Amino acid sequence: MQILSVFDPDFTPYGKVVDGLDTARLLEMLESTTQKPEDSVTYLPSDKALEALDIFKQLRDNAYGGMPIQIGYCNGNNRKLNCLEYHRDSEINIPGDDIILLLAKLQDVKDGKLDTKKVQAFLAPVGTPVQLYETTLHYAPCNAPGKSGFRVAVVLPRDTNTERPEIKIGGFEDRLLWARNKWLIAHPDSGEAAAGAFVGLTGENITL
Repeated sequence: MQILSVFDPDFTPYGKVVDGLDTARLLEMLESTTQKPEDSVTYLPSDKALEALDIFKQLRDNAYGGMPIQIGYCNGNNRKLNCLEYHRDSEINIPGDDIILLLAKLQDVKDGKLDTKKVQAFLAPVGTPVQLYETTLHYAPCNAPGKSGFRVAVVLPRDTNTERPEIKIGGFEDRLLWARNKWLIAHPDSGEAAAGAFVGLTGENITL
């Protein structure tokens, strides 16, 4: 699979590199205070230590226009696509290590189905803040070539990826709601599918 850069023009439909952020202290805290599992991925929506840093206010007020936000992290080792998700807003990833983002376009989802041939891979270098747009399907990062895992700070509106609200199923999209502000499409080979997530990814479960 061809791996492009987030600085490549082909990344433009999916998101952008965010400039003007001083991420040094955030990355130091991410490295020193968060765990990186060797054989799995861990995700925490909100981390109080990261949210106590000065960059929290800048992300809240500059990047999100004053909306309530959270800073959490996604750490570990991963080489498979497994699922794709989307939110009703942009997500900002600040990688503490080089990572590969596997991305697709929400516009290519038809009746909850997406062929994984539509997925593209992009390398986000360490320390590069990357904004993923609302219409960008994404999930846990993958290890960059030659790298032993990753740590990534994840910025989202407050309470995203927390407990799923109780809803009455109405429209088709309601079947994809997996957590608060999180719509998920799983590959049949994934653990999420086994746990009851909507199965909509067809084709290869991409492995890097």
